[in-house]
Amino acid sequence: MTQLQAGMVMLAVAVVLIVLVAVGWRNRLKRQQDIAPLPQIPADTANPTGYYEGMYVVTTTAGDWLDRVAVHGLGIRTKATLRTYPHGVLIERPGSTDVYIPAESISAVRTESGMVGKFVESEGLAVISWKLGERDVDTAFRTRQAAEKQPLLAQLQTYLPAVQED
Repeated sequence: MTQLQAGMVMLAVAVVLIVLVAVGWRNRLKRQQDIAPLPQIPADTANPTGYYEGMYVVTTTAGDWLDRVAVHGLGIRTKATLRTYPHGVLIERPGSTDVYIPAESISAVRTESGMVGKFVESEGLAVISWKLGERDVDTAFRTRQAAEKQPLLAQLQTYLPAVQED
């Protein structure tokens, strides 16, 4: 086999793989058409209680860190700014749809070491569990500075319902 033939075979394999990925993504979007639209961003976003630069990692089905939610641009990893407000969390993503998580829809906050293709040091991701329409989802964010992770987690904990002790 000549170098030209080997190159053509590699090109053909690459094209087939790209087509398979595109078909898979399209099928995932079709399967997830029933997911509710993202909540509207409130008009009052002038005075955040917290500001964190970093990376929006992904939103997945709750408890399944491999089941990426592709609709509404939620499956695309981007640089982002996470801002907290008394009414919720706003993740601003340049070049993609911003994600607003109302405070009342947040059910849990935790850390993870990875979700769908992004794995970092132990407990490197801040994960917000919340309800998007009728579906429970997990959204992961990674702060740019490691020292900002604990203040972010403390801020996110304020959204959780108070635990009633008997």
